[in-house]
Amino acid sequence: MSSIIFPFTAIVGQELMKRALVLNAINPKIGGVLIRGERGTAKSTAARALAALLPEIKVVADCRFGCDPDDPTSYCDECRQRVESGESLPVTTRKIRLVNLPISATEDRVVGTLDIEQVLKTGEVRFEPGVLAAANRGILYVDEVNLLDDHVVDLLLDSAAMGVNIVERENISFQHPARFILVGTMNPEEGELRPQLLDRFALVVEVHGLTDPAQRVEVLERHTAFESDPVGFYEEWQPHERSLAEQIVAAREMVEKVRYTPRDLRIIAHLTADLGVDGHRADLVILKAARTNAAFEGRGKITRDDILLAAEMALPHRMKGGPFQETTISIKELEERLSRAQEEALQDEGDDEMPATPDEAEQEAVIHQVEVKKKLSH
Repeated sequence: MSSIIFPFTAIVGQELMKRALVLNAINPKIGGVLIRGERGTAKSTAARALAALLPEIKVVADCRFGCDPDDPTSYCDECRQRVESGESLPVTTRKIRLVNLPISATEDRVVGTLDIEQVLKTGEVRFEPGVLAAANRGILYVDEVNLLDDHVVDLLLDSAAMGVNIVERENISFQHPARFILVGTMNPEEGELRPQLLDRFALVVEVHGLTDPAQRVEVLERHTAFESDPVGFYEEWQPHERSLAEQIVAAREMVEKVRYTPRDLRIIAHLTADLGVDGHRADLVILKAARTNAAFEGRGKITRDDILLAAEMALPHRMKGGPFQETTISIKELEERLSRAQEEALQDEGDDEMPATPDEAEQEAVIHQVEVKKKLSH
């Protein structure tokens, strides 16, 4: 074992950060996560540990982009041409890769380059892969993303959203899949991202140093044990790592089957409208993250708690604020806004509500009664 990574499940505290990473590992369509916080809060440790935790994936053995042999619709241009010529693609497995993007990265370093001279001479398209190619079907980790050139950040976010990297030069183009989990980290003390870029990160979580002395002692004990005997520490935590990995695999199979109702959609819409959130990206992210969280917890239908958790990660960085005004919201206030959104969704409920099972109807009735009682008690 050449390089042993501190186990993901051994990280003390920082539950919201870990959940945001796990949800993106289950469903990369969520759109990535930005982790904001001071140094020494396990941001980079968590990203590396997640990559080490995830199970191996099947790839086309000799493909430079690690194409998925079971998904021909996502093949790169090279694999597509090989299949069209009747070639059978060799298959192997490998671990998920974590690719680091340096702060000094240029556009060509990120997207790759086309050799125009070679095309003109021979008619052959020669493409030199960039960071996006290396990160395909893995994790693209960008430390200090706030210090990157805005144009480079735009390129990353575009590729993360589209799932493909298209390079065009002189009317010549080449494309390859670029489906990756985007994990950005930053220290707000070193500068902020422009609001337009911040909005395009699906989830944003704030991390702070642990204040509970017992947890700080636990951090010391675990890190000391890991440094003293990395192999022994790794083996001790393997049952926890395997259990979480299996839970992630099961959730991947289930996530697209998780149900939601028109009422759930109205609750989300009322919540985002109440908070003055522009556009519809936040609504979509909340729905995706809520369904993914339900799948992770083994449930076939989203609940109020799923929506609340998703909103906690998807909304604060998208809320409007005046000059020099922090756009933060406490979990208590978010719960109150969600309760209000539930009441409004019930009030404007029409005939389009999908029929619920008796258990679901009972559950929703209980929730409604609780919220009404809360309102009357204030």
